[in-house]
Formats: sequence, C-alpha cells, structure tokens
Amino acid sequence: MRIARIAAEAGVSAGLVHYHFDSRDALLEEAIEHSYERAGDMRLAALDEGRASAAQRLRAMIDQCLPSDRPLREDWVLWVELWLRGARDPALRPVAARLYARLHAWFAEAIAEGIAAGELRACDVERMADRLLALIDGYGIRVLTEDPQMPLHRARSEVWDALAGELGLPAATA
Repeated sequence: MRIARIAAEAGVSAGLVHYHFDSRDALLEEAIEHSYERAGDMRLAALDEGRASAAQRLRAMIDQCLPSDRPLREDWVLWVELWLRGARDPALRPVAARLYARLHAWFAEAIAEGIAAGELRACDVERMADRLLALIDGYGIRVLTEDPQMPLHRARSEVWDALAGELGLPAATA
C-alpha cells in the first residue's frame, strides 16, 4: 500500500505520515503494535480473568485470536502483511518474534494457572502454547480467506478439540 493512500484514508497529508514514519516498514511496525495493543485491550475487557474458569478463559482467548469480526479481521490482515514482509525483510523479523512472544506468554500463563488450580491436566506449557498459536494461525488464515470448508465455528472447534484433549477438557459441542 502506498503512503499516499494510507494518508488519504487517515485524513492527513502524506507529508505528515512521512514526518512520523521514515519508511513503510516503520509504519507497518507501528500499525501492528497499535493493533496488538488495541486487541489486548479488547481481550482484557471481554474476559474477567479473576472469575473465569481455565476452560472459559482459554475459550475466550481463542475467540479473541480468530478473525471473527471486522476489527479482528483487520488485525489479521496486518499480521499476514507482517508474515509476508518479514519473510522477505530480516529487519521485520524481530517485530514478529516480539509479538509472538507476547501472545505465547499470554497463553502460557493461562495454561500454567489452570494447571496450578487443578483445572487442567499437566503438560509442557511452552509446547502447548506454541501448538495453540500454530493452530490459531493455520485455522485463522482459512477463516480469513473465507475457505468454505473452514467456517469460524469449525475453526473454533478444531482449535479447542486439539487443546482440550491434551489438557483434559471436554471436546467442543459445535
């Protein structure tokens, strides 16, 4: 996307965008960081972590990471752009690694707390968080691209069932 188009959609001049961002990559990095922070605010607002069971918390977290509504779909488009540009440009790889580390820590914390509370079966928390993110990415991209074989409800069920079996939770009822 051209800087001029971004500026037009934001209702500002291209010069102003160039003043604040020295490259499209810098703009992409900031957009993704902003998207992640906004999504994090939504995640926290959508879930009262103090009252939710481990299963409720994990279900809500999965829902907040799949492209289920317009804002989440827009966030996913930014992630896909980061993946593509990061594959070509090593300078963007640390951005992706930093954001994945934050997501990983969020899921790992929820899983570890569920195990500590006796609500989840013990497992390798780090591996489980990695697998969960891989499942969300794989099924999420299919939802984003509107694969007729992978509607949102099926993606939720597939991710949940992979998680549930390993953590001793009941399978999805979708």
